[in-house]
Amino acid sequence: MTRILLSEAEGYMLLKSAGIPVPLFSVAETPEDAARMADSTGYPVVLKVISREIVHKSDAGGVVTGIRSADEARTAFDRITRSVLAYKPGAAIDGVMVEQQLLPGLELIVGGKTDPTFGKIITIGSGGKLVELLHDVSLRVLPVDETEIRLMVRELRSYPLITGFRHEPPRDEEAFVRMIGAVCRMFLSDSRIVEFDINPLILYEKGGCAVDARFYTDDSAAPVLQQEPVREVPEELFHIRSIAVVGASQDPNKVGYAICRNLLAFPGTLYPVNPKASTILGRTAYPSLSVIPDKVDLAVVAIPAAGVPRIVEEAGTKGVPLVIVISSGFREGSAAGKELEDQIVSTAGRFGIRIMGPNCLGLMLPYQGINTTFDPVSPKPGNISFISQSGAIITTIVDWSLPEEIGFSSVISVGNQADLTFEDFIRFAGNDPATRAIILYIEQIKYGKRFMDSVRRVALTKPVVAIKSGSSRIGQKAASSHTGSLAGSYDVYMAAFHQAGVIPVDSIHEAFQTAELLASEGYPKGTRAVVITNAGGFAVLSSDYAEKFGIELVRFSPDLIDALNAVLPPDWSRENPIDMVGDSSADRFARTFDIMIRNQDLWDIAFVIAVPSAISDPIRVANEIVRFSKNAHKMIVGCMIGGDSMKTPLRILRDAQIPNFPDLMDAFRAVGNICRHRCSSGMAECRHGS
Repeated sequence: MTRILLSEAEGYMLLKSAGIPVPLFSVAETPEDAARMADSTGYPVVLKVISREIVHKSDAGGVVTGIRSADEARTAFDRITRSVLAYKPGAAIDGVMVEQQLLPGLELIVGGKTDPTFGKIITIGSGGKLVELLHDVSLRVLPVDETEIRLMVRELRSYPLITGFRHEPPRDEEAFVRMIGAVCRMFLSDSRIVEFDINPLILYEKGGCAVDARFYTDDSAAPVLQQEPVREVPEELFHIRSIAVVGASQDPNKVGYAICRNLLAFPGTLYPVNPKASTILGRTAYPSLSVIPDKVDLAVVAIPAAGVPRIVEEAGTKGVPLVIVISSGFREGSAAGKELEDQIVSTAGRFGIRIMGPNCLGLMLPYQGINTTFDPVSPKPGNISFISQSGAIITTIVDWSLPEEIGFSSVISVGNQADLTFEDFIRFAGNDPATRAIILYIEQIKYGKRFMDSVRRVALTKPVVAIKSGSSRIGQKAASSHTGSLAGSYDVYMAAFHQAGVIPVDSIHEAFQTAELLASEGYPKGTRAVVITNAGGFAVLSSDYAEKFGIELVRFSPDLIDALNAVLPPDWSRENPIDMVGDSSADRFARTFDIMIRNQDLWDIAFVIAVPSAISDPIRVANEIVRFSKNAHKMIVGCMIGGDSMKTPLRILRDAQIPNFPDLMDAFRAVGNICRHRCSSGMAECRHGS
């Protein structure tokens, strides 16, 4: 059986069985049936065509509303039949539904679809004719509990219409929550249903009713990739003391040469493997893995794909626990490449080997002096783990990180994820004491539910920031339902990130700004912020950005204003943002910081904006920011903005692990992303502080 559009009558029966109210309805096969059923139902009624070949009934002239007599019902039946056949000649018409016409109310949508990565998802939003125009929706990956459903409802921009807007009466939010929960349970329990729309679901002051239902079933739909049993990755797998490079080369133009060159700094033992060389880059070379006299912890393979299965077999015999396959030409290339990849996975499984890749850039562990990539530079040690599906992005980011003085605890290229996957590396970074924040660059996840489970556990203790490529809708096929249109693949990833505790961002630059801030400062307890600056223009911009990104600028009490009056000039702003005026010295910053330290129960985040002036010494200001950070125990965001005069101050901040944002909007955007993430996770203190 293939994908089938159920009739609306069949959809109504499904909803009724789930306990969801639907209008009174019956199915007419003749004009006389329609007249009789309309009399029985009670006026006014709606007539709708029933045809599996007509998806959008209104477009085909298949709906007539406001029918108030038997004669009108007969006429409408004939009119619908003619219109539908004119719209699609030869269309099979299974009848005409005679349905109770309900009173107007608030029109909403509830829909579901089956995502190939994450499984069944639920979508709610503003309904009716404007559903796709407004795109006011909230998505979740199923299952969800009642608390999560309530969060979905309150995320909608149209939520004020539910609570009562401009003298309109409030709608029955509890009934809406109950109906969403019933729909979720029905969708999860019936494996045949692959997609559906209830549009509109009309919500009243008391109760609600599903007025239009479109359900698709498919008994032969490809199943979502099932979560394979997790093979735990032993912690010692990445405690590497010896590395063999298979495909090592003396030719500077070869990948094997670049990998060996990068590993010359490795403090453990390096074994180049090349049957035609006795030494490579001053190290003894071996003709094969098997003749290496000592234990090998890691084999890096950089030879043509056809030879890789033999190397994995040899590694198994040798007892090598981890193999990184740099080589390409596997699943990503052809059917024959897929067979090769399946072969190396099978062989690795037989010996208990773990495979990283294939078709990956490799692994960088700066604290261990390990760089198994052919990237021409190596990153400095730090506290961010960067896990990426793109090798090109890794090489670009590592190159960019050096002048920016950004360090990494690990840089990992996942490649084809034939064995070790995103989830494995996320758990590794989560357990790594050197890692304080994790950045993911994601193109596609293989096992959606397993990904969510792994990230959810790690995100409880370490922030996870992700950038997902593929937000463009170019090339997407036309959706067969409103839900299919509203809940594209990218939207589903965003919902999954939300539920798993991942902070999504829009660019690599934003990802590193957010991760650095969290690695240094941790999560703020709330959204209450103070702004301290010596630049009036930036004070005004701060107010704009705070409002734009959902950050609350706290109002100062008279007592706090009096305390600030004692240390600031008469023309200071006397409000938040604190504009200390342009002649502010480092001492003025210091005295203001002292007052904020004594009153730190009133705020959660401090933005310190300093610009060059003839009066202030930016080096002393930077040192005062460091002191402020050590004593405040809150999130301190540096915004020292300028050119050459700020180079030394910025180094002072970086040495103290205080992030600085040279662009003010970037600072507020990063903090706003973090606060929005904490608030959307349902944390009460995110709105009220601690």
